[in-house]
Amino acid sequence: MNIVVLDGYTLNPGDLTWSALEALGTCRVFERTPPGETVARAADAEIVLTNKTVLDRDTLARLPRLRYIGVLATGYNVVDLSATRERGIAVTNVPGYSTASVVQLTFALLLELTHHAGAHADGVRAGRWSRSADFCYWESPLVELAGLTLGLVGFGNVGRGVARAASAFGVRVLVHTRTTPTGGVDGVAFADLEIVFRESDVVSLHCPLTDATRHLVNRERLAWMKPTAFLINTGRGPLVDEAALADALNAGQLAGAGLDVLSTEPPAADNPLLAAKNCLITPHIGWATRAARERLMRVAVENVRAFLAGQPQNVVN
Repeated sequence: MNIVVLDGYTLNPGDLTWSALEALGTCRVFERTPPGETVARAADAEIVLTNKTVLDRDTLARLPRLRYIGVLATGYNVVDLSATRERGIAVTNVPGYSTASVVQLTFALLLELTHHAGAHADGVRAGRWSRSADFCYWESPLVELAGLTLGLVGFGNVGRGVARAASAFGVRVLVHTRTTPTGGVDGVAFADLEIVFRESDVVSLHCPLTDATRHLVNRERLAWMKPTAFLINTGRGPLVDEAALADALNAGQLAGAGLDVLSTEPPAADNPLLAAKNCLITPHIGWATRAARERLMRVAVENVRAFLAGQPQNVVN
């Protein structure tokens, strides 16, 4: 069985092992694959694993031996599912592996926006505390989370995890979701989208990217938010109209934003959010703790093993 990993570096930059996958067949792992080299590298493969390398209809048509695609992520928009169904190619993903890590980063961004621990530590290192006339100082308003309202857009595994963590901080939770759970959820109130945006001190995005949610955060909805409110996005970059958000931040219509995802990754140097006021951007690292990547590797290999045994799991097409 010929197995090719098209872009394995972000999953395993050297601290994990491919040995379990290598035990399943002849395996070649490429750190990255430029679009022009995808067909050449996967030409003889029956099994291909990809994270962000695109497998569109034209590419798939040039891979006649391909029987299985394992996406090394939860999202699988890099694969043309219609073309794979026509060809009978199984496509699998790895759901839920990074939930705890994304919840953790959501609060890391929020805590930096509200308490500025990292920024103040940088100031101390630069000597500003040593030069202070007082025993303490702060350079930005310090905001207590207890008593604030957190609005969640989306209530899947990550959204629910954020809600549970928020309760430990004494935060009220409002949720907008396509399908309201029957019977309610302790400590959570459900509301329409406008109420969530208008009443929340923090809006955090945890919904999938669809045609309906693209630019969910736009100029109109940013105008609904309090000028003291924060926006967090650890979901998908295109959920946010980036130009609109940059304008709102620069105009003081919003207190700050914490983003782990952008519409184009890596971003262009002229992305307006890179220079926007009070905008924290991390390089799509919510999923990337070692624990999460170990789970991703384990399930990705289990998916291949299940396919070879004739009992495929986590099939998305």
